[in-house]
Amino acid sequence: MPSALDRFAPATRTWFAESFDGPTPAQEGAWRGVEGDEHVLVVAPTGSGKTLAAFLSAIDRLMHAEVPADEPVPGTRVLYISPLKALAVDVERNLRSPLVGITQAAARRGDSFRDVTVGVRSGDTSQRDRRSLLSRPPDILITTPESLFLMLTSAARDTLRTVDTVIIDEIHAVAGTKRGAHLAVSLERLDALLEAPARRIGLSATVRPHDEVARFLAGSARVSVVAPTATTRLALEVEVPVDDMTKIPAPPRDEGSGARSLAPGEDDQPRGSIWPHVEEAIMHRVLAHRSTIIFVNSRGVSERLTARLNEAYADHLGLTDPDAPPAGRTPAQIMGGSAAARPAAGDDAETVLARAHHGSVSKDQRALIEDDLKSGRLRCVVATSSLELGIDMGAVDLVIQVSSPPSVASGLQRVGRAGHQVGEISQGVTYPTSRPDLLGAAVTTSRMQAGLIERLDIPANPLDILAQHTVAATALESLDVEEWFDTVRRSAPFATLPRSAYDATLDLLSGRYPSDEFAELRPRIVWDRDAGTIEGRPGAQRLAVTSGGTIPDRGMFGVFLAAGAEESGPRKVGELDEEMVYESRINDVFALGATSWRIQEITHDRVNVTPAFGQPARLPFWKGDAIGRPYELGEAIGAFVREASALAPEALAERTAGLGLDRRAADNLGAYLRDQKEATGQVPSDRTLLVERFRDELGDWRVVLHSPFGRRVHAPWALAVGARIVERYGMDGSVVASDDGIVARIPDTETEPPGAELFVFDTDELDTIVTAEVGSSALFASRFRECASRALLLPRRNPGSRAPLWQQRQRSAQLLDVARKYPSFPILLETARECLQDVYDLPALTALSQRLASREVQIAEVTTERASPFAQNLLFGYVAAFLYEGDTPLAERRASALTLDPTLLAELLGRAELRELLDPEVLEHIELELQRLTDDRQVKDVEGVADLLRLLGPLSSDEVRARVQPDLAGEAAGWLTELQGARRAIEVAVAGDIRWAVVEDAGRLRDALGVVVPMGVPDAYLEVVADPLLDLVSRHARTHGPFTSADVASRFGIGVAVADQVLRRLSRDGRLTEGEFRPQATGSEWVDPGVLRRLRSRSLAAARQQVEPVDPLTFARFLPSWQGVGGTVRGPEGVLATIDQLAGVALPASAWESLVLPARVRDYSPAMLDELTSAGEVVWSGAGSLPGNDGWVQLHPADFVLRAAGAQAVDPLDPDSLHATIATALDGGGAFLFRQLIDVLTAQGPGTVDHADVATTLWDLVWSGRISNDTFAPVRTLVGRGGAHRTQRPAPRARLHGRRVRSPRTALQGPPTVSGRWFSLAESADDATSLQLARTESLVGRYGVVTRGSVMAEQTPGGFAAIYRVLRELEQTGSVLRGYYIETLGAAQFAAPATVDRMRAFVLDDERPTDAAAVTLAATDPANPYGAALPWPDRVVDDGGTRHRPARKAGSLVVMHDGHLVLYLERGGKKALVFDDDPARLAAAARSLVTLVRARRMSRLTIETADGRPVGSSPLGDALLEAGFEQTIKGVRLDA
Repeated sequence: MPSALDRFAPATRTWFAESFDGPTPAQEGAWRGVEGDEHVLVVAPTGSGKTLAAFLSAIDRLMHAEVPADEPVPGTRVLYISPLKALAVDVERNLRSPLVGITQAAARRGDSFRDVTVGVRSGDTSQRDRRSLLSRPPDILITTPESLFLMLTSAARDTLRTVDTVIIDEIHAVAGTKRGAHLAVSLERLDALLEAPARRIGLSATVRPHDEVARFLAGSARVSVVAPTATTRLALEVEVPVDDMTKIPAPPRDEGSGARSLAPGEDDQPRGSIWPHVEEAIMHRVLAHRSTIIFVNSRGVSERLTARLNEAYADHLGLTDPDAPPAGRTPAQIMGGSAAARPAAGDDAETVLARAHHGSVSKDQRALIEDDLKSGRLRCVVATSSLELGIDMGAVDLVIQVSSPPSVASGLQRVGRAGHQVGEISQGVTYPTSRPDLLGAAVTTSRMQAGLIERLDIPANPLDILAQHTVAATALESLDVEEWFDTVRRSAPFATLPRSAYDATLDLLSGRYPSDEFAELRPRIVWDRDAGTIEGRPGAQRLAVTSGGTIPDRGMFGVFLAAGAEESGPRKVGELDEEMVYESRINDVFALGATSWRIQEITHDRVNVTPAFGQPARLPFWKGDAIGRPYELGEAIGAFVREASALAPEALAERTAGLGLDRRAADNLGAYLRDQKEATGQVPSDRTLLVERFRDELGDWRVVLHSPFGRRVHAPWALAVGARIVERYGMDGSVVASDDGIVARIPDTETEPPGAELFVFDTDELDTIVTAEVGSSALFASRFRECASRALLLPRRNPGSRAPLWQQRQRSAQLLDVARKYPSFPILLETARECLQDVYDLPALTALSQRLASREVQIAEVTTERASPFAQNLLFGYVAAFLYEGDTPLAERRASALTLDPTLLAELLGRAELRELLDPEVLEHIELELQRLTDDRQVKDVEGVADLLRLLGPLSSDEVRARVQPDLAGEAAGWLTELQGARRAIEVAVAGDIRWAVVEDAGRLRDALGVVVPMGVPDAYLEVVADPLLDLVSRHARTHGPFTSADVASRFGIGVAVADQVLRRLSRDGRLTEGEFRPQATGSEWVDPGVLRRLRSRSLAAARQQVEPVDPLTFARFLPSWQGVGGTVRGPEGVLATIDQLAGVALPASAWESLVLPARVRDYSPAMLDELTSAGEVVWSGAGSLPGNDGWVQLHPADFVLRAAGAQAVDPLDPDSLHATIATALDGGGAFLFRQLIDVLTAQGPGTVDHADVATTLWDLVWSGRISNDTFAPVRTLVGRGGAHRTQRPAPRARLHGRRVRSPRTALQGPPTVSGRWFSLAESADDATSLQLARTESLVGRYGVVTRGSVMAEQTPGGFAAIYRVLRELEQTGSVLRGYYIETLGAAQFAAPATVDRMRAFVLDDERPTDAAAVTLAATDPANPYGAALPWPDRVVDDGGTRHRPARKAGSLVVMHDGHLVLYLERGGKKALVFDDDPARLAAAARSLVTLVRARRMSRLTIETADGRPVGSSPLGDALLEAGFEQTIKGVRLDA
């Protein structure tokens, strides 16, 4: 096959052969593609020679084309467009090599050639050079998208009329942005100048999908895509410099200010910061290589890491004096700005290891830094994304990434800076700074190696770009409206531009909106609608040239010490992003580094502050740093977590090693996933999201949604969640989104915080909620300013300078106030589109919501004692990110809610307005109700007819008759005549029909519809009404279901346009909602919001009725699992979680540690409960005594103490009794050891105090619920072997006493039954309402489905009637759903939203016994549904006159299998009732009893009778003997 080089001239081939070994696959493919007539897209990794591939064919053609000697070059032939000015300069410099080389080769050969000229035009080009380019156009012009726009809008466009080739470099960097959309239209404008469209050559690094970038390059034209398969030339590592990232050793050297500042928010702790270890490792890496680029994700880290590396390098060289005292400056001055990262004047450059490079560094400084790195004078640059694109950085042989890159594409761009030359291997190392960061780095590195970059999406129909180009294109000549529409639509971003949006934009530019309210709304173009032309008005060209472009004007505010402060020296503290300053107020406190600063003054360009040491502060936020994780990368992280968490440690280590993780990284990653799984029971993934609830250090609730899908999905979701919290709870939830989930803060309240239901939305309404919420957000206001600027609505007053930010904000706010009056205002729509599709990823959120609805993705929930490992990362991000919505007062946010035109917005977004939500039968019935056509609403007398006319408006005689009770219909005409005679009703002609109306409507009908009013109407009813037609239409809406504009026009005899105008006015006032509502209808409809609420609520009720209830056995299977029976949790955390679910349940003291807690906590030991009580996290209380040293005991989380209804209150206490004396002593506060209490009692009266009496009295007060103890040891000792549930386990000494050493003087003197500290007990809430709400929410959490039986079994105060009232209110908030979930248990059942689907998973189609283990529970255990939610099965045994029936009594046991009640054992176990004779179930029950005894949860179990007969001769006896029981004279027995 001939080489692609054969097409070039001999001189070109000679130079190439002398310079290179041969063409790369990308070059071969590009040159072959250029031979055809199609546009060409070259997709190849960095270092594949793409730029030379594009230029060489153009250079060869220009140098060797036959041009007559006397014919001057008419203009530019090749246009090279670069997204970066620095890249443009770099390319111009690199072109010298082929130009000079080919020229010399041609000269040596004696070939004829012509000189090829090259020019550069960018924002840095001087006016003199620009004039030169205009008078002598170069053959090759290197420019930027913005400069191309300016040339097309000026006389310079004539130099472009000869262009035949356009090269667009780094096309992937602009294709997915508005800057790319701007460029795409510029290219179409360029083609319109040419005789034939120019050949476009796009150069792109690895990008996906190729077709989308090809579409951006050439619109609908054919494109040849050259994407040679490239072998991976990446050497990637992920390195962690410490063994355990949660227990970081202190560094061998002092942690300087730089190290601490890099870990904001951390106090000086015994463990060290990871930053010194990372810095040390980075420094050694840098010193081992020639040239290194370090990429970080924020400017602050770039500056501080640079400073720290230079300090460490100076230490390494031994150039620092360790005894030198620090300069007397404030921390802010030490870290104040980029100067810290640069050597001061006079510093030895050889002591500088690194320099910082980011957007805040001046252009000249960046150029010097780049040149120093290329020349080898600088070993290292610490950069943000400013160095990602394809600038040739010379011999860079290592790229280090500190923290995971924001995306796979970004990571590949960064690593591609190393080994930039053809054939070299790109070496990259990532240093994660936290365990969550390590997880992201592992997945990103994996996808980088596989080339799985994120999908690129082209912005659709950005109307601000359309407006700007329209003004620019018409500035020099008149355009045909249709031709301009076709030109714009040829570009990929506008390929689907609706004509309505196009016309709306022309309306905006031609002066449709009032310029008297905002001057810049004055017309910019003249639209001759008759001629079909548009033409720029005077000043249009100057406006486009001075205010055009797409890069938003986002500035920084300097932060300075306020005047009068004592500190000398530089006063600059640092910088804040304008968005943060925009949301800040005087006296707000924020943190920079380790210091808090209080804002004293905000001027137009600076923030003056004073120190606020130790004050709680929020962290600064840089808008440019907040790059959201792409949805695809989030999905990949979720999949990795799901797969990795299921692997054994060895398998996980093997897999991660293949991803480039070193041993420490692999170990930390595995530990991170295991720790999360232990904390929450499962890990969030791409298929399971997790809602975690816990209290923070202030006692407030944090509700965390763990989700991997990225901030662009979570941010709009958080808006909807915030709106739901406000709607349901009347409070601001301070909801903040991050890449890893959503955090909501619920202020401390006695009510149960929301769970998974807070995050689950109806898919069909989610986009509506988000659209409404985003309109009132600070983000919307900020983006509106940018969009309005791009649309030339906020032009620069002085083209030579930037308008102050405060002035821009002020003018934008004024424009926004005007625009709000016009829902179809194009820039409002564009701002909404940008927020929802470019900033947020609403389509991805909608898709995720649909997956949640189909249960392809599920949501689990868990309540934890403290933040899980995943949640800790979210909380840190919460502190850093929370500054937007939550700072705005709620009332102002509501007042600024923006109404968008839903129809036009839906057209732009390409999505349906509303889906088919409403039940047809519900819709029909509500319409009959509204029209008083149902039996219960029909009228029966003359007053009823009067009410009909007043409520429904004018009605015909037939319409009135239809609304009268059938047996009285004949009276309708007489009643109407009676009302007419009494002058209470009039007969009028409306829309050609004779109708009856109340006399009060006379003036309204006359003024709105021109109705002729009969004679004799009182003047009072003929007065002028302010807006009569709006009143009539509003009443029509309140009394009808969804209707169209045509329906209103027909009803009132008005034009459809007039009706539509009135309807839209009502919509803007919030009195109507527009959408698609009827299930089978099409087109836009209108409905009253109140009617819509009724339609939705009743439709949901109808859907609820369609749910098939489960059978009682399914609930019996579900309930033990719901309560964690089976030991699914471990450790003290598991004990606390169990107690949280069982809070307030009174159970026999002897059952708690023998049956209840061991059944739920796999590794339960009494020490765990003692640890929690001693630490004050759990409180126990008495609720009545039982025979045999036993009693009813409740366990509570310390902040959730609920006394039981059965507590035996000793009230009133005899003031002279010992009970009153002890209660008074304890009520005074504090906790008393028994000896201390004896001393207090002795001091209060004469005589000695009997210790035994005091002990007895203490227990009387315990059982009455008045007092408690800080350890469970006294209960354990009291019960001993005499409780209802006997156990062989000896009572251990409480851990409280095992930890502390007391002197003999203070040692506890008294019996073990009174050990520990005694204190008075009070409930967490005092008012009855709060207590009932707490009890109700506890019931919902305990049972999943709350039924009357469950409530009555717990003897809840007020019974089910009181709980029902609270459940009904919770239903209104959406916390619970009412339904018929379980057969035979009544209709009044309430379930948490996440419960029902889980319960249905326990449905068994086959009732035959399964292999599942049986469950033995105390009969009083709430996990036993029998005798509570479910009735006991029929079984009464008459044993010699004694009737035995099951009951929830202390000491009794139940054994269940597959939900079936198999056995009931009375106290002591001697008598058994058998409820299921199935041999398999009996065998399973017997095995469960054996397991119970052998686990020493019972000391001995002897069963003598079964159903009143000797057990030995029964099937149960056989099963017990088979399982391990022994035969005795009386029956069967098993000892522990």
